[in-house]
Amino acid sequence: MEHKIKAIIFGASGMVGQGVLHECLKSNEVESVLLINRASLGINNKKMKEIIHDDFSDFSEIENQLKGFNACYFSLGVSAVGKNENEYTKITYDYTMAVANVLVKTNPDMTFCYVSGTGTDSTEKGNTMWARVKGKTENAILALPFKNSFMFRPGYIQPLNGIKSKTKLYNLIYIFASPIYPLLKKFMPNFVTDTSRLGQAMINIVLFGYEKKVLENEDINKLASK
Repeated sequence: MEHKIKAIIFGASGMVGQGVLHECLKSNEVESVLLINRASLGINNKKMKEIIHDDFSDFSEIENQLKGFNACYFSLGVSAVGKNENEYTKITYDYTMAVANVLVKTNPDMTFCYVSGTGTDSTEKGNTMWARVKGKTENAILALPFKNSFMFRPGYIQPLNGIKSKTKLYNLIYIFASPIYPLLKKFMPNFVTDTSRLGQAMINIVLFGYEKKVLENEDINKLASK
C-alpha cells in the first residue's frame, strides 16, 4: 500500500473533478490536494491548495510547485459538439500531454489517472472523432514512464452530494434520472456509476493498484468498494 496520497487535480470545476475533490477532502487516506484551475473554486479546506494558471499548454512558470505529489487525477475536458478535430485535439490531447509530460519529470513515482469515457477508441482509427482523440491521449499517457497510469472510462455518471455539471442540458437529464438511478444501479451495474464511486475508485487505485490499465464501468464500481 502507498503512503498517504498527495494529489493534484485538474478539472476540479467539472462534474467528475468535483466528485473526486469531494472524496479526497473527506478521505483519511488523502493528506493534501492541489488544484490547478483557471479560476478559483472559492473552497476553503485546510488540506487543499489552489494555483490559478491560465496557459494549459505551458506549465514552466509553476513547475517547481508541482513537485512532491504521488497522484494526479485528470478530468479536464470539453464536449466535442461543435468542434472540429483540431480544436478538440488541442484541448483533449495537447493540454493533457502538457500536464503529463511535466508531471512525469517532476514526479516519476506518481500514479496518473486519466478520465476518458466509454467508447474510447484505443486503435485511434475509428470513425468517431472524439473517441479517436481520447484513444490517442490514453495511449500517449500509457507510454510515459509514470510509476503507474490508469485510464478511467465511465459511462453514465450520476452526480451526488449537490454536485452539478457545467452543462445545463446535462443537469436537466440528471434531475430526471435521479429518481430511477437506484434502479439503474441495481439492474445495470456495469453501465452506470456516480461521482462518489468514481472518486473512491481513484483513491483506491493509488493505494492498491489494479490488474487492468484501462477501467470500464464495471471495474470502477468494483474498485470503489475495495
